[in-house]
Amino acid sequence: MSVIEVKNLTKDYGNTKALDDISFILEPNKIYGLLGRNGAGKTTLLNFITNKIFPTKGDITIDGDRVFENDKALNTIFYMMEKNLYPEDLKVKEIFKWTKEYYTLFDMEYANNLANKFELNVNKRVKNLSTGYTSIFKAIVAMASNADIIIFDEPVLGLDANHRNMFYKELIANYSENPKTIIISTHLIEEVGAVLEEVIILRDGKLIEKKSVEELLASAYIITGEASKVDEYLKEKNYIGEETIGKFKAVTVLDSIYDKNEALAKELNLDFAKVELQKLFISLTSS
Repeated sequence: MSVIEVKNLTKDYGNTKALDDISFILEPNKIYGLLGRNGAGKTTLLNFITNKIFPTKGDITIDGDRVFENDKALNTIFYMMEKNLYPEDLKVKEIFKWTKEYYTLFDMEYANNLANKFELNVNKRVKNLSTGYTSIFKAIVAMASNADIIIFDEPVLGLDANHRNMFYKELIANYSENPKTIIISTHLIEEVGAVLEEVIILRDGKLIEKKSVEELLASAYIITGEASKVDEYLKEKNYIGEETIGKFKAVTVLDSIYDKNEALAKELNLDFAKVELQKLFISLTSS
């Protein structure tokens, strides 16, 4: 099943809290987006899940088993890190072979098929791959691992628009054929939004949102129009992300789309717009 439970996780570095008492549960067989600005605590959290560092306080379990120093739990996870830690003198096909030694369900045929699809030369040494093809190579290894939990940290780094599109399509196809838990940490929120089912948003080490994408987008809307009239509409409303151009203003309102005051907006000659995931993220995480 691979249920991941994060319990009161805290990490202190001196007087700085990289993570501040966060708790949540990730249900199996979903695609999650781990979102946050630089320094929000995303990499720290991923390093906890994969037992690379230890917390100041708190715990992480997979199906009830603690991940810390637990090979059984960790063998269910494949972590595609942003940084390349593969031996640079090895050829891509040699990395495929060695990966199968550690992940026995690694699908060699699938990996080679993906290499052909993405035009990745498996006879090239890792050190001779471009930034984009290094990302492609690491993504192929991750998808072919057949792990129950796959973590992608900035998976499309250096990829052109065509290859990014190919990656997202292949990821969805892989997930549809063999459901698993996928966690994607990325700054390209606009692109990945259509792939995600649920998001975890961190800000300054704190968990500020964990919702389905549908629920999150339904919890806010944008009101636009003449600034003074927008201000009148906003009385007694909770809002963020104000943008002003000349005498016009657009504001993200933190209110259900089902509770917007359509009569008042019509009276004030204001317009509603749907909020986009990336813009809502920016508004929620801005100081």
